[in-house]
Amino acid sequence: MKTEEKSRLTISGFCGIFAPIISFGCILLSIGYAPNFSWTDNALSDLGVMANPTSTLFNLGLIFGGILAIVFASGLFIFFKGRLAGRVGTFLFLLDTLALTAIGIFPESSKPMHLYASVAFFALFPLAMFFMTAAFVLESKNRMAWFTFLVSVFSAVVWISEFWVHYVPGVAIPEALSAIAASIWAIVVGSRMLDARKGLKEMSKDMASL
Repeated sequence: MKTEEKSRLTISGFCGIFAPIISFGCILLSIGYAPNFSWTDNALSDLGVMANPTSTLFNLGLIFGGILAIVFASGLFIFFKGRLAGRVGTFLFLLDTLALTAIGIFPESSKPMHLYASVAFFALFPLAMFFMTAAFVLESKNRMAWFTFLVSVFSAVVWISEFWVHYVPGVAIPEALSAIAASIWAIVVGSRMLDARKGLKEMSKDMASL
């Protein structure tokens, strides 16, 4: 593993950890400035068109969080060691992070771009996780495979249940649940990236001593 690739893995790992922290931190702050926001009646995207500072916090949080997520996604190409399932899953996840960024760039008032970005974000994630699961299985990382599979199923069921049962009038709750699942996955895999980087560093030292 080249030094440049190790550095990319380190940067990507940290971005995977901090991207959801920044995004959710800004979302919660924006909700704090929006007393009329309702978890059951609103969509999270409604925050992006409310009066400042609510809209600014929400949109910038998604943009900056999305940019960090893009960097994180780029490191997955190295993390999965070139396996086809990993490459496909990473490409879909990269598109997902671009969609997240686009949600912030094109707020709810920017029709139809906002709708396309939102649908793409919530649809691409479980699909990407399906291929990631296959990649982990091929690498015999069974615990990560099960974890990724469960995240995929959960993020899909959240939306299937909403469309089938319509358990809340608005979509803020399914949006939040799906985003939380994606965030947990990113933090866990980002941490694994940092562990893999350390392992590669130790391996390089061992080879150099031969």
